[in-house]
Amino acid sequence: MNHNRRVADYVVERIATIGTNHVFGVGGANIEDLYDAIDRFGPSMTGIVAKHEFGAATMADGYARTTNRLGVVAATSGGGALNLVAALGESFDSRVPVLALVGQPPTKFEGIGAFQDTSGRAGTLNATTLFGQVSRWCQKATSAAEVPELLDAAIAAARSGGPATLLLPKDIQQELLDNQSAASSPAEPHSEPHRPDMPDYLAAQQLLTATASGPAILIAGSGVARADARAELLRFAESLGAGVVVTPDAKDVFPQSHPLFVGVSGVMGHRGIAEVIGDAALCVVVGTPLTMTERGGLDPVLAASRILHIGDRPPFVDAETSVGGELREALNLLADNVTRREPLPNLARVRELEVPDGSGPGVRYRPAMAAIGARLRTGDGVFADAGNTGAAAVHYLPTPDDGRFVVALGMGGMGYAFGAGIGSAIARERRTYVLAGDGAFFMHGLEVHTAVEHQVPVTFIVFNNNAHAMCITREQIFFDAEYSFNRFSPANIGHAVAAMFPTLTTRTVQSLDELTRTLDELTHAGGPAFVCVECDPDEIPPFAPLMKEVNP
Repeated sequence: MNHNRRVADYVVERIATIGTNHVFGVGGANIEDLYDAIDRFGPSMTGIVAKHEFGAATMADGYARTTNRLGVVAATSGGGALNLVAALGESFDSRVPVLALVGQPPTKFEGIGAFQDTSGRAGTLNATTLFGQVSRWCQKATSAAEVPELLDAAIAAARSGGPATLLLPKDIQQELLDNQSAASSPAEPHSEPHRPDMPDYLAAQQLLTATASGPAILIAGSGVARADARAELLRFAESLGAGVVVTPDAKDVFPQSHPLFVGVSGVMGHRGIAEVIGDAALCVVVGTPLTMTERGGLDPVLAASRILHIGDRPPFVDAETSVGGELREALNLLADNVTRREPLPNLARVRELEVPDGSGPGVRYRPAMAAIGARLRTGDGVFADAGNTGAAAVHYLPTPDDGRFVVALGMGGMGYAFGAGIGSAIARERRTYVLAGDGAFFMHGLEVHTAVEHQVPVTFIVFNNNAHAMCITREQIFFDAEYSFNRFSPANIGHAVAAMFPTLTTRTVQSLDELTRTLDELTHAGGPAFVCVECDPDEIPPFAPLMKEVNP
């Protein structure tokens, strides 16, 4: 590290020491020093400029969520900073480690009418309070000397599970940081795994022993991916002989080709999961608190089950025993001392929801997802957006071996998948599929431009039904409505994208045959590609709350 370098330079150098080599963001006067520092640092750190701060923050989220590295987003003050809030809210609820570096006006101008002043002085908005609500940790630097300590604290807070926000006034970014102040920050702190508390571990062993005469079922959630504990989950499941159910946002934590795989739980999940849980002598919940989205329809059977919970978030169900600590360590300790059980009977009862046949034009969700799934290769990633497309992807789409599948169910913000898929593809350097509806595209789909600029290997597949289609379905089912606020005038999205980006491979398809031919054509694409799939706004997606109304 250089002597007497600027604070902005130090921040970039420190980020590089922890293995993060990309910073996502949108520039502006009060964050431009950081971008200058990225350029000065050299080719091992890349600045990615997005089209919108929401997109930049979701890129950092996708980068972190699929690599177990820290995602970093940088934004300027004022409206640029405020645009981060929705994305950081998703990272907060999903416990994704993201560091937000947010520029602020120079400190000497605070409270005297500075442009974009969010100091909280003289009646201005208070950025520390605001970001404190969507961050695990938030502070503003008031001197250059305190930045090393603050940055270390922010990194540690993010790694504990969720975003951390460091507010950096422009004048402090420009100040020189003497070598003694910088030396207070270690290159990379070493931390021992947090072992489970012995009483909890012993109680878990007793519960495993007491139920050993009957079969077991595991319900695995996204905490397994967050802890990078896929291998440990597989070992524990095989040692126990337990069938594995995954939550909708955790389809990639257990191989779907494995004979112990059962299906997906929750409101987008498969029928018959409740019966399988009911057959088990023990239900082990791993890496999830089981939110209502994840356990939809399972409350009665879970209330009657003996439950062992393993994870750092208290469950929303009544667990007989709960084991905290580092998830990989807990799974390994338990796997060392379990006896393999008899398998669960009659897993064939787990099946897809019975969705009414569509009658409108275009491609249906189920065969579309089957066509996409058949062309996914080992290691590919999938990011599905909220709404009908997300429900269909969760329910129908297989996850490739060693691949990644992400659907943002924390806040469920539309448009998340565009930025997050780009961030993941940049980090993993693997083909990534972004599946979204036209409503999500209109919100944040122009991040396609970022993929084109950097030739990121992302295939964007937009299901265009000229509607917020799940809202249409809800209008029709829950309100018996002849009106609709949610149908759009027809838009030729594929043709528009092709005109905007003449170097981007773009296709519009209106039938399943066209889709399969297009996917085959794009199998060996090097950079980004865009496919617009025309579909029916009145098709009902595989979403359990809707099924109860159409199949009473």
